[in-house]
Amino acid sequence: MSNIFSVEGKVVVVTGGLGQLGREFASSLANAGAKAAIYSRRPIEDAELDRLFPGLGRDRLRVYVASVTDKEALEAATDQLVADWGVPHALVNNAGIDSKPDGAADQNGPFETYPQKYWDEIIDVNLTGVMLCTQVIGSRMAELKRGSIINVGSIYGIVSPNQALYAYREARDGVPFFKAVSYAASKSGLVNLTRYVATYWAPKNVRCNLISFGGVKTGSFDKEFVENFLARVPLGRQAEKGEYNGVIQFLASDASSYMTGSNVVVDGGFTAW
Repeated sequence: MSNIFSVEGKVVVVTGGLGQLGREFASSLANAGAKAAIYSRRPIEDAELDRLFPGLGRDRLRVYVASVTDKEALEAATDQLVADWGVPHALVNNAGIDSKPDGAADQNGPFETYPQKYWDEIIDVNLTGVMLCTQVIGSRMAELKRGSIINVGSIYGIVSPNQALYAYREARDGVPFFKAVSYAASKSGLVNLTRYVATYWAPKNVRCNLISFGGVKTGSFDKEFVENFLARVPLGRQAEKGEYNGVIQFLASDASSYMTGSNVVVDGGFTAW
């Protein structure tokens, strides 16, 4: 039974694989025996790659330069990946962006005046980018009648951001702060994109599942925000960076062979209340 959880020899694409969580996913998969293909919008020198992923040579981990919003670049990267390692067995749609907590005032201002440019930017990466990667890579999987697509979502895709978590900002800074609509809307869109792809490609044995993550400990959040957030988490803590690796590997492995169209919530119980 233990072998069904194995990803040994599987080729797995991780978009945004040079980011904080993406690095965790790619490193964990490669160390478990997979061949991790990172899709990144920026190139990286081998020395820097070795620093970020110690002990993983180019036989286990490679970077392909392609933005998730550029279909032509995605096609070219995938052609090269297939030539190098073959058609991927799994795709982790991890690349995503959010409004910056310390960004421009209008980026975190009231909904009534939220600029469309921020909406377009976040929807383009978080939702359209997932669709494009799924089109390009998933279609290759469908041709071979096998594959697992793993979309990285958020609790804010299934519940609305609680603006009370951010109320301290106005008291502290004298300026109202609102969690913007675009991130929640983009992650909510993944819920039904996942179901659509799951049912569309089920006859081709390509599975598609969503993971809705809660908060992760990064050290970059305000103390007040963390305290407010943890008061609403039954487990009473944020996730450690490596605690999401297990569910990624599970969905990439044969252990999840009868799962498709599912939303796996991993949030310390945040959405249970």
